[in-house]
Amino acid sequence: MKRTKKLSHYDRRGRPRMVDVTDKPATVREARAHAFVKMKPAVVRSIRTLRAPKGDPLTVARLAGITAAKRTDELIPLCHPLLLTHVDVVAELCHNGVRLTSSVRATGSTGVEMEALTAVVVGALTVYDMCKALDRSIELRDIYLLEKTGGKSGTYRRPGG
Repeated sequence: MKRTKKLSHYDRRGRPRMVDVTDKPATVREARAHAFVKMKPAVVRSIRTLRAPKGDPLTVARLAGITAAKRTDELIPLCHPLLLTHVDVVAELCHNGVRLTSSVRATGSTGVEMEALTAVVVGALTVYDMCKALDRSIELRDIYLLEKTGGKSGTYRRPGG
């Protein structure tokens, strides 16, 4: 008989709970995530020539993403506080926007997917905040996990990612 998976953040009565990871072995956990900030070519040109009203959004987005990854447990109620050993966010200017990718690593008993996703989302929000004076129609798109390694469930790689 095939066993169906259940949502781990609910107890038997359906109440939200933090997953107990006490008995899970500590392993190296890594995750990478992606987000894209779509904007008009004029906004991209302003960023390229550093004429954005609030300064260089790529550098600030990178720092915001790194900081956010370190504080994920404060933002998402059931996330465990983790001692991250590495966080990086890359913000690349493209012809139609900004592509953000994050890389997060820790040795622990739970994964770092939420930290990687939080990093790119907050980085993308930072780009929006810094460029909204030029264009309020900026869109945050394509937010997803690229890859995760470590732990009981093993490796996941997004198809085509």
